Amino acid sequence: MQEDLTRSPSYTVTCEDYVHVVEFSPFSSGSPASLLAYGGNQYVMVGTCLFQEEDMEVDGVQFNALRAFHHDLRVDALAWSPESRLDRIPTIRFCTAAADRKLRLLTSDLQDQNEVKVMEGHGSYINHLVFEPTEGKQIASVSDDHTCRLWDLDGNETAVLRLRSPGMSVCWHPQDVFKLMVAEKKGTIRFYDLVTQQAILSLDCGHSGPLMSADWCLTNTIKVGAVVGNDWLIWDITRSRLFIDTSFLFRWSIANENLFATTGCPGKISSQVFIHHLGHPQPIMIGSSSVGSGLSWHRMLPLCVVGGDRKLCFWMTEM
Repeated sequence: MQEDLTRSPSYTVTCEDYVHVVEFSPFSSGSPASLLAYGGNQYVMVGTCLFQEEDMEVDGVQFNALRAFHHDLRVDALAWSPESRLDRIPTIRFCTAAADRKLRLLTSDLQDQNEVKVMEGHGSYINHLVFEPTEGKQIASVSDDHTCRLWDLDGNETAVLRLRSPGMSVCWHPQDVFKLMVAEKKGTIRFYDLVTQQAILSLDCGHSGPLMSADWCLTNTIKVGAVVGNDWLIWDITRSRLFIDTSFLFRWSIANENLFATTGCPGKISSQVFIHHLGHPQPIMIGSSSVGSGLSWHRMLPLCVVGGDRKLCFWMTEM
């Protein structure tokens, strides 16, 4: 590993508490700034981020806190709705998962109207969740209870996909509301047709160790990446797979289909963030963060964020 690849964060934002999860909204907010939410022990902070690469008048990063939402428990996972916007009548909508096996759908106008709907049905820990990305009228969640469950915005469970091992990651096709990817801990990634609720394609990691995280490249949906055991793997669905290196989380860049990031295991004294480009055999950048957790990419910039102990760390790559 080349030492000169190691970089301190390009930007940092100070937080009041430990950050367990952090997510950029992958959707336009209707304003120049991007929506960002991070979750701590009993709260979710929602704000906007604007970077000097987007506005020359900004010095580094400008984080504007919009509202802190009380959350009964520590936030373990969070997903943004495409209906969250700041133009016209501001609307914030996101969904969280916590250790009580419940989802919480929070909707706010950032004024007086705040609504929380609690969704119950999972029988064990919820690992990941996602909104349907075109209209945001459905939510999918995966759990250690060997199910992927679909919900409407009224909190009703509309479908249950039975899995063969714990569900670790779930991703929705960016244009086709009836296509869903579900990654299971035992190393199988399936693509479902939600009309028939049947798998139409599957990928087998064929690799020792549990699958910990998977992501679908939404700007080029023939690409899938995952962390299995200590290795990250990439598939071109039309061809073959390749794998290398040691990781815990895997996330594709939204701005560049050839960029992706992986992180080391959370909870260590120092966590590393590896930024990779498909055209290079080695990472193009390595970041280090004390006790890092969470990983998310900016919607327009080749920039990713990791949470940690009372701060957010952002890394910008020039690729």
